[in-house]
Amino acid sequence: MVDFNSTSFHPATFQLTGFPGQEAARHWISIPFCVVYITAMVGNCTVLCVIWADRRLHQPMYLFLCMLSVNDLGMCLSTLPTVLSIFCFDVTDVAFDACLAQMFFIHSFSFMESGILPAMSFDRFVAICDPLRYAAILPNPRIVRIGLALVIKSTSMLLPFPFLIKRLPICKGNVLSHAYCLHSDMMRLACADTTVNNIYGLFAILFTYGLDSVFIILSYVKILRTVFNIASHEQRLTALNTCASHICAVLLFYVPIIAVSVMHRFGGNAPRVVHILMSYAYLFVPPVLNPIVYSVKTKEIRKGISRIFARDLLSDMVLLDKF
Repeated sequence: MVDFNSTSFHPATFQLTGFPGQEAARHWISIPFCVVYITAMVGNCTVLCVIWADRRLHQPMYLFLCMLSVNDLGMCLSTLPTVLSIFCFDVTDVAFDACLAQMFFIHSFSFMESGILPAMSFDRFVAICDPLRYAAILPNPRIVRIGLALVIKSTSMLLPFPFLIKRLPICKGNVLSHAYCLHSDMMRLACADTTVNNIYGLFAILFTYGLDSVFIILSYVKILRTVFNIASHEQRLTALNTCASHICAVLLFYVPIIAVSVMHRFGGNAPRVVHILMSYAYLFVPPVLNPIVYSVKTKEIRKGISRIFARDLLSDMVLLDKF
């Protein structure tokens, strides 16, 4: 029996679902999720520690990478409470207001990542197309202002969403389709006109993902034009190699989004578990793989990680010698 708030027609709690029909295997399913969370946390914290410890890395490219890592940690922490409570402790209920808060943070961090990626593409554009003015165009105070602007833009864009949901009477049950709260999932339970939610949601997506992706494409058009004008083949490869990590991050972010959209529009006959897996990939792939990609493809990050491990190994050897 669903417990509804009689004054606002809202359920007191929402019931989250992990993998329908697999309730008996939840504890086994929790193992890969724990691995995913640990990998994402350790990977992003390692990137942050490497950049913080080496003052030579306090440059625009790596400061933007810090923003990306902090954002990925935020995304993990936004989903972690409900995902682990379902799969580890069989707790599926979440309070209505807590669900609204989680929805706000999940979408905010997604919008922020969408904004960080074009900022990183602009960094690569300046570094390749106007290297002599790189430090002058992107000083550290300006990067801080860019980061604050991205936070303000994303949160202000998402601020209406909780109020748009709260104004709707929720009377089609209280069971959500995922292990976390999303705007579209909560909206489908409403028994009132959701036109305003749909229009504003579409506007927010186009204004954020659409404009950001266009900016990234334009930046790389300019970068490619500059690179192809370089006479030396070796210098071309060097210039393009500095963009490899960012291109991978862009693909890791946008490919799952496109795949989820395609599945939603044309995958009606696909098994429900496929839809669920794609929705998890949309949230978990970037935080897990971004630090791995940057650690593998960026020489300075690799060297920083090696120095940290070498320092720890040396400390352990000194302690052993004392004994």
